[in-house]
Order: sequence, then C-alpha cells, then structure tokens
Amino acid sequence: MLNVHNLSISFGGEFLFEEISFRLGGGDKVGLVGKNGAGKSTMLKLLSGDIQADTGTLALEKNMKIGFLRQDIDFFYGRTILEEAYQAFTELKDLESQLEKINQQLAERTDYESESYTQLMVDLNEITHRYEILGGYDYQGETEKILQGLGFDRRDFNKKTDTFSGGWRMRIELAKLLLEKNDILLLDEPTNHLDIESIIWLEEFLRNYAGAVVIVSHDKMFLDNVTNRTIEISLGRIYDHPKPYSKYLVYREEIRVQQLNSQKNQQKQIEQTERLIEKFRAKASKASMAQSLIKKLDKIDRIAVDEVDNAVMNVRFPVSVVPGKVVLELENVSKSYGEKQVLNEIDLLLERGTKTAFVGQNGQGKTTLAKIMVGELEHAGQCKLGHNVQVGYFAQNQADYLDGEKTILDTMIDAANEANRSKVRDILGSFLFRGEDVEKQVKVLSGGERNRLALAKMLLQPFNVLMMDEPTNHLDIQSKNVLKEALKHFEGTLVLVSHDRDFLQDLTNRVYEFREGKIKEYLGDINFFLEQKQADDFRTIEKQKKEQKQVVVDSETKIDYAAQKKIKSLKNKLGSVEKKITVLEREIAEMDHNLLMNYDETVANPNFFDSYHGKKKTLEDLMQDWEQISSELE
Repeated sequence: MLNVHNLSISFGGEFLFEEISFRLGGGDKVGLVGKNGAGKSTMLKLLSGDIQADTGTLALEKNMKIGFLRQDIDFFYGRTILEEAYQAFTELKDLESQLEKINQQLAERTDYESESYTQLMVDLNEITHRYEILGGYDYQGETEKILQGLGFDRRDFNKKTDTFSGGWRMRIELAKLLLEKNDILLLDEPTNHLDIESIIWLEEFLRNYAGAVVIVSHDKMFLDNVTNRTIEISLGRIYDHPKPYSKYLVYREEIRVQQLNSQKNQQKQIEQTERLIEKFRAKASKASMAQSLIKKLDKIDRIAVDEVDNAVMNVRFPVSVVPGKVVLELENVSKSYGEKQVLNEIDLLLERGTKTAFVGQNGQGKTTLAKIMVGELEHAGQCKLGHNVQVGYFAQNQADYLDGEKTILDTMIDAANEANRSKVRDILGSFLFRGEDVEKQVKVLSGGERNRLALAKMLLQPFNVLMMDEPTNHLDIQSKNVLKEALKHFEGTLVLVSHDRDFLQDLTNRVYEFREGKIKEYLGDINFFLEQKQADDFRTIEKQKKEQKQVVVDSETKIDYAAQKKIKSLKNKLGSVEKKITVLEREIAEMDHNLLMNYDETVANPNFFDSYHGKKKTLEDLMQDWEQISSELE
C-alpha cells in the first residue's frame, strides 16, 4: 500500500531521523512509538503529505486514500453534529442533491412522451443505482452507530457543534474519518479526548478495520489491544517488529542482549588477533603474516549495539504531615452550569490512605467535583476537609497556568520558599531539566515538557492528599511509568481522574463512576469496574446495534454485493502476500548479514544455500502473485 524509502528530515540543521525505510501493507495495525520529540507526529505529517521530507521517497499505490486525525483541527461552525459527520459522504450528499432535483422535475412535468423526460428517467435510474452501491440507504444508520460508539447521545445529534468543547469536536472529526473508509488511517493520540467506554469501542472498531492503521499513542493498553506491529523512533533510527508494544519491548531487549554478547565475543577475537599481530611484527619471518592479519582485521564489520534512550524522570511525592482518619467529606453536593445539572446531591467520604479513581464520560462532572474538593468552585451542599489535610492539586490544564515568558528555572524559584529554594535545581534534574535546559523559556517547551515542569512545581508545596486530573496527558510511555511508580509509593491519599486503563491498573483500590449527575462506587480496581460495566452495559449496546442493522437487498444489489465481496477477497489476499513478502525480505537480509559477518561458520551449514535460494525463489513467486492480484484489483 505504501513504501517509505530512505526518508530523512532535519530541523535547525539536526536530523530528526535519517534514511529510514519501511512498508505499510493491508491489515497492518502499527503502533508508532517513541519519546516526546522523537518525531512521531512529524512522521504522520510526512505520510499524509502535510510536509515534505528532505530526502527519500514515499510511494503510494494508485487510488489509495489516506485519512489523518491531526492534533490541531480547524472546525467549521454552524453545522449540527449530524451535518458535520455527514461531510464524510461528499459523493453521497451530491447524489442526494441530484436525485432531489430530478424528482422535483418529474413531479412538475407532464411531457411524459418527450425525449428529455425519458432522459430524466434514465438519469434517475443511473444515479439511484450509484447511490445504492455507495451505501446511500445505510450511511445514516452507520453514522449514528459510530457517533454513539464515540460517546454522543442521540439527543445531541441536532445540536450545533459550536456548543461542544474542543475535545467533543475532536470526536466528531474522528467519527468522520472512520466513516470515510480510508485505505490508510493515521491517528495522532486518538484516545486523548475519549472516556474508557469510547476507547474500548474504538479498539474493537480498529481491530476490524479493513485498511492499514498507524497510531501514535501513549496509551500502552490501547496499543496492545489494537496493533499487530510496532515501529519505534529512537535517536534518529527506527526499530520495526511485527508485535504489539509490550511484546515488542521484550523482543527489543532480547535483541540487545544478543548484540551485547556478540559484541563481546567479537571483541575477544579482535584482541586475540591484535596480540598475534604484535607478536609477529617482532619477527622478520612473520612480517607477511602480520600484514595479512591486519588486512583481515580491517575487513571485520564491527557489531554495533542498538542505542537506548534511558533518560527518565525520577519522581517522589513525600507526605507533609499525617492527617486525620477522614480527609474529606461531601454532603449533598450539587453543581449546575445554567440549566445543566452536572452534579446532584453527591455524598462521598474519603479516608486516609485510600487511592480512588474517578471515571466516566466527558462532561459528567469528574473535573467539576475535583475542583469543588480543592475549593476552586462554588457549589450547593457541604465539602469539609479533615484535620491536618493539605491538598496538592494537579489540574487537567495545569501546564496552561505556567507563565510562558519565564524561564524553567525562574518558574521554580518563584514558586519555592526559603526551605526548599536550594533544592530547585535538584528537583528540575530529576524531571530531566538539566544544564542549560533550565534557561529555556516555558513558551518553547513541548506539551510533555510543560507537564513535567508542572509536576516538578507541585513538589515545592507540602501535601498529604494528592488530586490529579488527567496527569498523563502529553507524557510519553516511559514518563507515565515513572509517574505511576511514584504514585504507587505515595503514602498519602490519592484521587485520580483518568481514562488511561493501563495507568490506573494496580494503582487505585476503588472506582467512582460519574453518570447523569450521580456517582456509583465500585469497591475494587479498574479491572473490576470494567468487568461490571461489560456485564451491565455492553450487552445492551450490542443488542441495540443488531436491531438497527436491518438491510433489504434486491437482486441487482446482490450482484453488486458479490462484486464487492470479490474485491474485498482480493484485498485480503494482497495484504496476506504483502506480509509474506515483508517477512521473507527480512529473513533474506538476515542471511546476507550472516554471510558477511560469519562466512565460514554460515557456509559450514550444509542446508544454508538450499534454504537461501529457496527463500529467494519463493520471494520471486510472491512478487508475481502480488503483481497479478494488483492488476485484478485495478
């Protein structure tokens, strides 16, 4: 579907990545991973054609369509949710317009025997036929199904998009991409604005998606559940393996251990050869042998060990003082925004040492309750803090409160007091701000760097109750793991608002679900909550989906369906052949490498060349199959 060959791009004279190559085939579900700043979003922009590479080529098969979910989107205002989602069906909407005009003319005209009237009937038949082939009688139901899967309520379908937050408008954009049925789907942080239920729905959708998908995400569980291949960008190189993220990490470590062992063995051989050279140099009779060994040494291809970027944060959250047993109590707490009742008579008791997760759809009041609990919002009802309680609060947009004109160092010094001002540089160092980095202005920092600075700034204030609203936004996977470990060892009381299941696993011991102004307690971890939700909700949702999916197909459409089925079959065959080609090319490259590195040992295997030539012959046959299937599809 897409070939990337020797792609390079640089910024400010430094290469972000250099001469990288890979191939996307049908059915590939790729997790594109790496640290913040490694070049993941840049890679998606290159693949989509938004930006051009310095060198290298991108080859796309004929008539392939690429859909790209960007981080920053320009929204069109004035449409309803449904109207905006229907923009995915430009040809269908155009055909609907044509059909409406023809039907209007047919209703008004009475010259039934004229040629122009006959032509109208012919046009009506052709356009109706095309409309049916493109799914004109199904697209509205499909749109509603996907919008509901992404968390929209049917009652909101006719509301203007202007009345929804940026996160909800991003969901509309995602819905449009899923409806377009692109051949290649590029998704940049698709789960950032989704709740847990919507993420689970999206996982299922993408697993069954017919085209190729490339996902940039810091949600490890999402990647493991969706992808079948991982491409990591690290220190200007890529590492590509056909496994989901967690299995890929194990594989990468195994490869690195093998490289280290091979490098040690090679170094021993080199040192032994060097000793012989020094020994033979001293004797005139052995001088020619010494020269021969030197030439042999020069020809050795030195084994390199993959570089690993191990720089991670070093975080600890110390408890200030020990509070009373009850740290916070809510009684009949309610909150409205205009006519919208967000929270309705909430009762909640938090005890010392508990670790609690707030979950639920966006807009159900999780952030609102967190702000009430830290005293940032007025409300009805009572909110009482316990004895000796000191609350540390990390807001969802905490990084936005930083002054962009200040330097990193000044931001910390201004927030420090006499007791901890001397520790500012040490704290910054533990959050990966070292040396001259501390003199950077906040406005030039990436989203992940701003979040790290906001976390560092928190440590300058004493607390024994920690409330965090989406603290993992913009953090890469390594940083999230470090933060999770720090929170595991936090001895105080923790409240987390998060949709990241992997982050919440083994971190909280109770879950509160927010829905329709109320909260429901689950006395267990996030896995227990998901099991309960699976039983309660998802069976009902699936039943509704099946009831909506009633399609009447006439005989003519059945023929079209058969043709479409054949095309789908061919595409599946093409994807299978492409996967086999990729595996064979990798195996042949490894055999070439073995021939170069260890010729004598490799050729000593009597079956080596039979296997080698057999693989090359199989590759030639597969390439012919690929050409034949491609021509049939065209």
